[in-house]
Amino acid sequence: MINITEIITEGKGKRVYATERADEAIVYYKDEAIAFHGLKRGRIIGKGEINNRICEYLFTLLAQQGVPNHFIRRLDERSSLVKRVEIVPVVVKVRNIVAGSLARRISYPEGTRLRNTVIEYCLKDTEQDDPLVNLTHISAMRLATAEEMHQMEQTAIRVNEILIEVLKEISIELIDFKMQFGRFHGEIIVSDEISPDTCRFWDASTHEPLDIDRFRRDLGDAEGAYREVLHRLTGYVYKSSEEDT
Repeated sequence: MINITEIITEGKGKRVYATERADEAIVYYKDEAIAFHGLKRGRIIGKGEINNRICEYLFTLLAQQGVPNHFIRRLDERSSLVKRVEIVPVVVKVRNIVAGSLARRISYPEGTRLRNTVIEYCLKDTEQDDPLVNLTHISAMRLATAEEMHQMEQTAIRVNEILIEVLKEISIELIDFKMQFGRFHGEIIVSDEISPDTCRFWDASTHEPLDIDRFRRDLGDAEGAYREVLHRLTGYVYKSSEEDT
């Protein structure tokens, strides 16, 4: 049995708890959905359980492909054991197709395929709306070394390649996604989560979103979209404990 000692942090989609082991933590995935920097709040039934299973699948896949990450094992329906990292306060965004804030900033139509993958960096600071920063900002603020940023960028590109290939087989387009990294025993590893909360997934045929944008944009059936991603990835048919048995 793993004993929780205290809560470390709580974000939009999960809570992270400390354990009696200094180098391990527990991630608990929530159903709460938040958009537009807290201006829109709601609940996607089953999201926490689904994201937990999706993260288990994708982090295990990345480890098999030689990408170090924080995942150790899934503990139950909503919780997973992970390596306790020191989070690098920089969010790495990987973009393959124009969508979201990029469409607004560069005035390109959503759905435009980019000639090459675009890498962006944001300061992890929700109070400041996670502002865009560049490598000179990151160096000047001493957020990470040049070597760490190079490793994060190369890892993000590799993760993008892996995910694109896997998702292509199940007729899902990877539009963009954001990643976080942490320091663990002197090594930079992938942390946080990879899920419909942090990625834009579009159905390859209809181009309909299968992610948090269904909640953001009031498109309806966000629950169904999350279930569909899990089912296509793993074959698992999710049924909420709130549904009739």
